Amino acid sequence: MPSPRVLIELPAWVDPFVDWRRRYAEVEERMDLVVALGEEQVRRGTGGPFAAAVFERDTGALVAVGVNLAVPRHNSALHAEVVALMMAEARLQTHSLGAEGIPPHELVSSCEPCAMCLGATLWSGVRRLVAGATKADAESIGYDEGPVFPESYAYLERKGVEVVRGVRREAARALFVAYKAAGGEVY
Repeated sequence: MPSPRVLIELPAWVDPFVDWRRRYAEVEERMDLVVALGEEQVRRGTGGPFAAAVFERDTGALVAVGVNLAVPRHNSALHAEVVALMMAEARLQTHSLGAEGIPPHELVSSCEPCAMCLGATLWSGVRRLVAGATKADAESIGYDEGPVFPESYAYLERKGVEVVRGVRREAARALFVAYKAAGGEVY
């Protein structure tokens, strides 16, 4: 039997939903986009209640977005943050968003990253992580976010990644409530 092929594509609704030319000047505007992606994801039932985006940190240019695709693509690695980082790296044709000659980037996530996504954040080369809902918010509906500790964030900061948490937390937390009410699978 030949090895399987892994193809990662965002749901068809994403491209028409996103204004790719817009500049998102403020971090709250960036989170508003991420929460809107999460809301649309839940409304359409195309995956888990998480969304993320990669922006040029200083200009607010949108580089890529991601939504959680773990269940529909049968791939536990396809969390929203990982998908957004993969899409950004593909768009920019680089394995590091911190590479020489490209502007600094940030990852905006609807929730504080799980253990896997926190590692991906570090290794992606982004210079800032912005999170909405908390680990406790995700765990309140049954998600297991893994071994993420205050020291995890301190480590990121020591490595040069600024961490901003709690941006539009209530709106981001509402994604979990909507997902659970819609009968979404918690894994």
